[in-house]
Amino acid sequence: MGFQYAQALLDAASDAVIVIDHRGVIETVNAATERIFGHPPQELVGQNVSVLMQPGDREHHNGYLRRYLESGTSQIIGHGREVKARRRDGSVFCASLSVGRVQGAEPPRFVGFVRDLTGYQQVLAALQADRDRASEREAEAHRSQARLLAVSRMATMGEMAAGIAHEINQPLTAISNYSRACQRFAASQPPATEDLQDCLNGIAEEALRASEIVRELRQMARSRMEDRTARDINDIVRQIRPLILADARVHHTVVHFDTPAGLPQVSVDAVQIQQLLLALTRNALEAVEVREIDKREIRIVTRHAADGNVELSVTDNGAGIDPTVGQDMFEPFVSTKPAGTGLGLAISRTIARNHGGSLEVRTGDCAGASFALRLPQFDGAHP
Repeated sequence: MGFQYAQALLDAASDAVIVIDHRGVIETVNAATERIFGHPPQELVGQNVSVLMQPGDREHHNGYLRRYLESGTSQIIGHGREVKARRRDGSVFCASLSVGRVQGAEPPRFVGFVRDLTGYQQVLAALQADRDRASEREAEAHRSQARLLAVSRMATMGEMAAGIAHEINQPLTAISNYSRACQRFAASQPPATEDLQDCLNGIAEEALRASEIVRELRQMARSRMEDRTARDINDIVRQIRPLILADARVHHTVVHFDTPAGLPQVSVDAVQIQQLLLALTRNALEAVEVREIDKREIRIVTRHAADGNVELSVTDNGAGIDPTVGQDMFEPFVSTKPAGTGLGLAISRTIARNHGGSLEVRTGDCAGASFALRLPQFDGAHP
């Protein structure tokens, strides 16, 4: 009854339980051993336990036992670890092995517990696959956002094309006029060197002006996402100022800039913030254009808000916010413009939120509308 009772306890275990003697010969196994390894118990009893191991491990097993019995140095006994085990059909699987010595047994006996980790590893593999798919979805969402920002940016540039063309044409026309004057001054007898020098200086200045406009256009047209860096919000506004003024002149609108020095830095993607500013400015220009007023004005202001944030606002004296739209104006595809896509404000708010900030509309503060971007100031940590 004692043996039967002990065997029943062994068979109740879900892990393989294998008892071996000091030579490594199997004395008894439980039912789970057959289920895991595929060997019937009578086939294993009397064989060396190395039959359940890979060929590379078989050669070392007897050496481990002998070293333990001679010196007490343990490689496996008393230590759990993951091993590669071999089934009857030759397939190899990953297993968790724990070996202990049977106290009081002479000659020494050892009992091993083997847990098949195949199912566990399949679960881990499935979880990893899920994480990989989630990472890929996140990466694709990031790529889609980058493409959408690029399309929106190019659409804004297209809307500003007339102003940009006018702005570039001015220095080119001036360069042409200066060049003709240079020809006249050089042909005079004697050459009017002082006037000639003034014209050449004018050509250089106008060429730099045109170059600066083209540089800003290239900066804005870039489609790639940038890393965020600590920036002065006023520098970001200053860089995009030529494009804003070019568009404003076409719409016969005066733009006032109020950008006091000494504001805290913000951690931003400068191109995205410039895209947001251009979108708000374009909306303001269109708002003042539809209203019959003597003086069309837009005010762009930066300030250090009372809550510690850095604020960039665009205010116009146009017709104000359509009450039928309200806060829905920030939803995609909501627009009061006949040819509008309804994406400008939606993308602008997304940019603001991605920077940890907010984009809000204010009513009652002015005759028209005022949009305010708030960004947290750079705290000195990694941007």
